[in-house]
Amino acid sequence: MTTTSAFTLSVRPDNVAVVAIDVPNEKMNTLKAEFATEVRAILKQIRDNKSLRGVVFISAKPDNFIAGADINMIARCQTAKEAEELARQGQQLMAEIHALPIPVIAAINGPCLGGGLELALACHRRVCTNDAKTVLGLPEVQLGLLPGSGGTQRLPRLIGVSTALEMILTGKPLRPRQALKVGLVDDVVPPSILLDAAVGLVSQGRPASRHLPVRERILAGPLGRTLLFRMVAKKTEQKTQGNYPAASRILSVIETGLAQGRSSGYDAEARAFGQLAMTPQSQALRHLFFTSTNIKKDPGSAVEPGPLNSVGVLGGGLMGGGIAFVTASKGGLPVRIKDINAKGINHALKYSWQQLDKKVRRRYLKPAERDSQMAKISGSLDYRGFAHRDLVIEAVFEDLALKQKMVAEVEANCAAHTIFASNTSSLPIGDIAANAARPEKVIGLHFFSPVEKMPLVEVIPHAGTDEQTIATTVKLAKKQGKTPIVVADKAGFYVNRILAPYINEAMRLLSEGQRIETIDQALVKFGFPVGPIQLLDEVGIDTGTKIVPVLEAAYGERFSAPASVVNAILNDDRKGRKNERGFYLYPAKGRKSKKQPDPSIYRLIGVSDGTQLPPQQIAERCVMLMLNEAARCFDEQVIRSARDGDIGAVFGIGFPPFLGGPFHYMDALGVSEVVATLQRLQAQYGERFTPCEPLLRMAEQGVTFWPTKETERFS
Repeated sequence: MTTTSAFTLSVRPDNVAVVAIDVPNEKMNTLKAEFATEVRAILKQIRDNKSLRGVVFISAKPDNFIAGADINMIARCQTAKEAEELARQGQQLMAEIHALPIPVIAAINGPCLGGGLELALACHRRVCTNDAKTVLGLPEVQLGLLPGSGGTQRLPRLIGVSTALEMILTGKPLRPRQALKVGLVDDVVPPSILLDAAVGLVSQGRPASRHLPVRERILAGPLGRTLLFRMVAKKTEQKTQGNYPAASRILSVIETGLAQGRSSGYDAEARAFGQLAMTPQSQALRHLFFTSTNIKKDPGSAVEPGPLNSVGVLGGGLMGGGIAFVTASKGGLPVRIKDINAKGINHALKYSWQQLDKKVRRRYLKPAERDSQMAKISGSLDYRGFAHRDLVIEAVFEDLALKQKMVAEVEANCAAHTIFASNTSSLPIGDIAANAARPEKVIGLHFFSPVEKMPLVEVIPHAGTDEQTIATTVKLAKKQGKTPIVVADKAGFYVNRILAPYINEAMRLLSEGQRIETIDQALVKFGFPVGPIQLLDEVGIDTGTKIVPVLEAAYGERFSAPASVVNAILNDDRKGRKNERGFYLYPAKGRKSKKQPDPSIYRLIGVSDGTQLPPQQIAERCVMLMLNEAARCFDEQVIRSARDGDIGAVFGIGFPPFLGGPFHYMDALGVSEVVATLQRLQAQYGERFTPCEPLLRMAEQGVTFWPTKETERFS
């Protein structure tokens, strides 16, 4: 047996070599450039041992194969040439694995992603487990990159070009049964027999080229390929708005390999990888990757969290039902829902059942798993079953007196250690805790709708909240699958505070005669998933505008919305998608037509067409107000760091990921440039664009939000 730091070679009595992967001192296996020497030494031993029948690559870690390549390798590259060379080294190593004269099998349990899947593709056969953690994918596009160790060339030839394009362009991983169906793996087995199954594949020898389905063979031919790539390019451009250069490079590289051969494809892949690694989009996306990873490790407090064995939810509405669902299904915790009537309880239970049953139909879950998760959720019209709940989440109407009543009831019916967490979007947590007997156990926990889809949650301690309450609440949010940021108890907290001026400016543009679709398309082109007016329709116009008076009272006139627009819309009973009356017209259920802007809006608010502004000017006005407010939040310590501010904006309101978040974006633009733009807009449109004092100070001092070698962090 030969031992290296990350790879161990052993030979079984049946003359099958086993290469066990176990990166020391790391929870997950990741590939690093320095491992190349170790792997080559093992490959030499395998080639020299003529008695070997085959080789199995398997992880020695219990729950992951290889989660990808170490992203830090890219961060250390100073030039495109260096990053290109990194890709060529990876390609060469994979080629050496593939060139072994005996069958090479990848035995996969847990995540097999990025460079991990490229290693598996270099093997001759693959077997994976049916474990829920097992996924196979190439997510590099989510970092503004493409697979750089041969993945763009091997995957299309193995599973067909159209299926490979979908995997690589979206970055979405396949589950075991999906991987088997498309031919990515040769077998799916229980974890207990993974190694035996892999050894069994050795006896099948090296496979001949896979017989692809007729559709994939047609699409790989010259005519089919031309049509396919033209169609996918058009669809990709519509989706990315040209903001993600990796997508178009992926198409180009795969097409090159299919049209000109593997050698040209590998060369194009390495060059594209090097160039993409230096783009600002990739740098921003990698910044978000490191930042979100960092937040996931942050306990939120230096104090150990309290017990977290069961949870209560007050209110069975849309938010309460969503909170109960993620707590039980992702957090694995028993949940008790209390509502004032059976209808609310039934609504919440039905909601969870529908979500879980959908997963069964899509084969994410087995029926028994659905039933087990569903059994964790129960309901009651009183506080029976709440006596020993460790944390109770309140999701009732935005009414201060009602929420204070809920605090008193929880304190009377639950244990002394029970935490009361309010899912409020606007009311100060200190006010909710004002009459509490145990104010140290009261905290805010602001979810975003729909709960099961939105990744962010704001954790809001008030001045009297103790550290253990913060730590326990952060722990719960993580168990629910959320990314938590701890924010100060100030009006609007963080996300809604920076969102309000952005939406208000969209309303002003509308009142000036800009078209609904022009405004929304301008912000989608900028990089938001939906425009501000559509967002207001989705959230609910009544809900979305409720916070504006709260913010205006706290921070003054800069938060005032154009009353003529808001009042006219609300007085016409327009709440958005929820009552199918908003800024948009919604097709009747069952019809496939798309929603359209409602032309009667302009008459309703008393405006006619104005001169249509260029999209860049529309986006600039909305975004600059968001940036200005984000800088104020940073200065007032509403957020604990630029890290939390970037993640909060991207995960909470869809700030364009390729810009890295508002603080990364301001650093990239240059704070002085942000100030100059705001001053120009101030001269054109008024005092609301006045650059805040923190930005002026930063521009004068030449400092940034994020620390670099050249600048100090602003504080």
